[in-house]
Amino acid sequence: MSRVVDVAVRHPRVRVAAAPVVAVVHALDRMRSYRCPRGALSIAFLGDRETSQVHADYLDDPSVTDVITFPGEDHPGEPFAGEICVNIDQARRAAKEHGTTLAAELRLYVVHGWLHLAGLLDGTKAECVAMRAGEASALAHLDRAKRRLRVVG
Repeated sequence: MSRVVDVAVRHPRVRVAAAPVVAVVHALDRMRSYRCPRGALSIAFLGDRETSQVHADYLDDPSVTDVITFPGEDHPGEPFAGEICVNIDQARRAAKEHGTTLAAELRLYVVHGWLHLAGLLDGTKAECVAMRAGEASALAHLDRAKRRLRVVG
């Protein structure tokens, strides 16, 4: 059974189509190598200002970041996998820097957050190596499934 994925786009100028985001998450959920907790998943696409506010409020760090992931809880009646907050403005800067598209960078950020929920960390050098390998594996899986994001703006 497919999980419920709530998508909120709270950016003043960019729109991300919800259906492809849901399809990306459902494709990630079919991966055998990583397991995200069961339950609903929330994905919020934000700008710099809102991302830095969330970062300050919940992690006591007002700096701008690319992805913030909040694990949920496995409540017996209504399990909640967690929330992934994606910074569209940071993705735009990174896409330009890496010579890729905004949609591709946003897809990477969704993958990154999903992998955090699946248990991967990126605080140490060894954890970063494992995260990069997980991202590469997940992106290859999404490419085989032809799952991309659509962005307007």
